[in-house]
Amino acid sequence: MSRRSRAPRVGPPARRVGDNVPARGRPGESTPEPRPSPPHRPPVRRGGPPRRIVEEVSAGGLVVDTSDGEPRVAVIARLNRGGRLEWCLPKGHLEGVETPAEAAVREIAEETGITGRVVQSLGSIDYWFSVDELRIHKTVHHFLLEATGGRLTVEGDPDAEAVDVAWVPVTELGTRLAFVNERRIARAAHSLLADLA
Repeated sequence: MSRRSRAPRVGPPARRVGDNVPARGRPGESTPEPRPSPPHRPPVRRGGPPRRIVEEVSAGGLVVDTSDGEPRVAVIARLNRGGRLEWCLPKGHLEGVETPAEAAVREIAEETGITGRVVQSLGSIDYWFSVDELRIHKTVHHFLLEATGGRLTVEGDPDAEAVDVAWVPVTELGTRLAFVNERRIARAAHSLLADLA
C-alpha cells in the first residue's frame, strides 16, 4: 500500500471551532477587516419562511364609577387559548376614521355595557404575539373614562370575546388583572384619581 503525499499548505492556517483569536496570514500580510453584522431580519420559524409582520392599533381603558364613594372600574373576563379565564381591561380595534379616544369609548361601552366620557389619556402599551402565519405587533392606547350611564353586561360585545364583566375597586386591580402592562396602566389611573380627588 502506498501513502499519498499531501501538497504543501498555502495561505493562512485553518481556524478550529472554539478559537477566539483571529486567523493570521503570512508575515507581512495585512489582517482582513472584520465583516459588518448582517442586517436585522424578522425571526425565522424552523421549517418555514419568516412570518409576515402586521401592525395593529387598539384602544380601551378604565371606566370609573365613583357613585358609591370608592372608585371602581369595569373589567371584563375572556377565555385565553388554553381555556383559562383572564380578567383584563376592555379594548378593541379602531374602526374607520375613529380616533383612539373615540374607539376607547365605543369599545368600553360594547364590552362592559357602561358609557363614559374621556377624562385623560393613560398612555400606550405595545406587545408582540403570533397567530397562524402572522407575527403581530399591537399598540393599545388606554384612557381614563368617567362612567356616565349604562349597566354591566357583555351582551353588546359584537365579537363575543367578553364572557363576564364586573366592577372591581381600583385598589384591587393589581391582583385581578392578568397582564402586567395593564396592571401598570391601572396604577397610573389610581395615582391620577388620587390627584383629581
